[in-house]
Amino acid sequence: MTALSWSLQPIVGSVVDAIEDIVGAVPPSREHAVADPRRAAQKLARRAAARAAALSGALALPPGLLGILTVLPDLVAIWRIQSQMVADIAGLYARELQLTRTHMMYCLFRHAATQLARDVVVRAGERVVVRQLSGGAFRSALTTVGMSVTQRVAGTGASRWIPLVGAAAVAGYAYFDTIQVAKTAIKMLETPLLTEDDDAAEATIS
Repeated sequence: MTALSWSLQPIVGSVVDAIEDIVGAVPPSREHAVADPRRAAQKLARRAAARAAALSGALALPPGLLGILTVLPDLVAIWRIQSQMVADIAGLYARELQLTRTHMMYCLFRHAATQLARDVVVRAGERVVVRQLSGGAFRSALTTVGMSVTQRVAGTGASRWIPLVGAAAVAGYAYFDTIQVAKTAIKMLETPLLTEDDDAAEATIS
């Protein structure tokens, strides 16, 4: 473990707890099945990304230490927007009832924590098998995500010391991040999908 990782450990715990709260409660979808779900999902994603950018930019406006203190509330607020977006996209594909906490974690953080994809998804021919992690395996995956998110925040935290310019950068990233979450959700929902529990998936991998 690097010196940076050690120094971030106290923060990682708070981030992991926040992520667990978000992915542990999959919100009900506000959308219904449509004839062209991809187009509708892309439109919905742009709206969600704009909301995330506006919120994140506003929270990043306070300069200095006050701006740093808004980082975790900012992340939590964005993750809530994104988790609702994923649920709504699933509704457009008429698959909202299939969403689990593992699906939600995968959609929200697959692009930010590459190890997560290897831990959670197993391909079986044309199908995507999503491992339903439980107990220690789920907590381990959360910790991997939490460390990745915390390191990214630490690397970009300096921008919050710069009024306006920093807020614009943070808002831009929130928009980009939300669009990436939507792309992951759309790709997952358009692929034949299976769900296995942790024990069965271990057998599949081996």
